[in-house]
Amino acid sequence: MTAREARLTEVLDQLAAHVPHGPTETWSLRRTRALATWLPRPFDEHADATHLTGSAIVVDDRGRVVLHRHKRLGLWLQPGGHVDPGESAPDAARRETREETGLAARHPDDGPRLIHVDVHPGPRGHLHLDLRYLLIADGADAFAPDAGESADVAWFTAEEACRIGDGSVAAAVEGALRHSG
Repeated sequence: MTAREARLTEVLDQLAAHVPHGPTETWSLRRTRALATWLPRPFDEHADATHLTGSAIVVDDRGRVVLHRHKRLGLWLQPGGHVDPGESAPDAARRETREETGLAARHPDDGPRLIHVDVHPGPRGHLHLDLRYLLIADGADAFAPDAGESADVAWFTAEEACRIGDGSVAAAVEGALRHSG
């Protein structure tokens, strides 16, 4: 099995085990599973306008959630983005979190937890099959996003994050709360 096949198998196993909440996530999960198996290179943003992405709902021990104001969209979102060549979706979620917030967040001790699946339009006519993972951070307030990233990064209570983000963010935060116990 190639590394790419192993990464896809990992994602398909996570999707098969994931229990969606609500009709929107149920639709997103079905669509993501179908397209991930159909696309010849589902992790490659350059191979097709439709591809897998990895994002994170980052929580701390006080139950807060970190969001950043997306530099192009102007919306408060969870950190996340494209999967780099040779990278897994859970690793992309960690890397994007580090780049967009400066936080060294980690997966739970028992390994990556897929907490939410969302299909949404991305820039340049892309369709993102977004795999959202639970990450844990120490709650430090010293954010240090990489150069070129938005400097607007903050911790929010779960309620604030649900209110300030769009419905997709709220569903992902609710997923994190279900899976963080």
